[in-house]
Amino acid sequence: MLLADKVAIVTGGDTGIGKAIALGMAREGASVVIDYFGDDKPAKAAVEDIENFGGKACAVAADISKPDEVDELIKAAVKHFRGLDILVNNAGIEHEAPFLDTPLDEWNKVIAVNLTGAWICSQAAARQMVKQKRGGRIVNISSVHEELAMPTNAPYCASKGGVRMLMRTIAVELAAHAITVNDVCPGAVDTPMDAQLKADKSKYGKLLAEIPLRRMARPDEIASLCVFLASDQGAYITGASYIIDGGMTKQSGSL
Repeated sequence: MLLADKVAIVTGGDTGIGKAIALGMAREGASVVIDYFGDDKPAKAAVEDIENFGGKACAVAADISKPDEVDELIKAAVKHFRGLDILVNNAGIEHEAPFLDTPLDEWNKVIAVNLTGAWICSQAAARQMVKQKRGGRIVNISSVHEELAMPTNAPYCASKGGVRMLMRTIAVELAAHAITVNDVCPGAVDTPMDAQLKADKSKYGKLLAEIPLRRMARPDEIASLCVFLASDQGAYITGASYIIDGGMTKQSGSL
C-alpha cells in the first residue's frame, strides 16, 4: 500500500472530490481525518464507507477559516491516530457573479475559505510535521483557474492564483524539513454538484466541446494523483502545479 501507516487530513472530505480523496487514501493504507462543515451526515457516511472496506477514519467538524478550529482539527489527528503526515487542502467555495456586481462580503468569504483557509491549515499542519521530524506532504486542490481566467468568478480565480504562489513559496521554505507542497489543478469534474449542468444539454455540450478528451474527470482520477503526490513515489516533487483537465487549458475558448 502506498500510504501504509500514514495519517491524512482531508478538508471538505465528506463530499465530491474530497470524499474520493479520503476513500482513495484510506484504500492505500492511510488513516484519514475527514474535515467537514455543517451537516455531519455526509461525513459520517464517508467514515462508514471507509470502515466497511477495513480502513480507518474519523470525522471532525472544523471551519478552516478559523485558526482555533483548525488547531483542534490537528489535535484530533494526533489524538486518534498519533500524528499527521499528509494534509489535503480540498475545502473550497465559489460565488459566481459579474465583477461589477460582486459585493465585498462575497469576495471576503471566498478568500477566507479558499486562500486564508489553505494558509491556516498548511501552517498548523506543517508545525505538527516539523515537530514529528519525519517529513510530510501538503497537497492543495487548486484549479485550472489558478492560471485560466473565468469571467463572473473573479474571487474564486484570485483565490486559486493566490494558492499557487502560497504553494510555491512555502514549498521552498518547508523543503528543509522534508515537507513537500504541490497543487492539483482539476478542470471539469463529474460530481453531484454538476447534475444540473449535465441536465442542460446545451450547456453540457458546450463544456464537452472545450475538452479534447470529451468528458469530465471522475473524482477518483483526481484522488489517484493526490495519492501519488502524498506517497513516497512523489518524494522528490515539490513546488509544482499538476493540471488534470483532459486537455481543456490547451484549447479553451469561452470557459
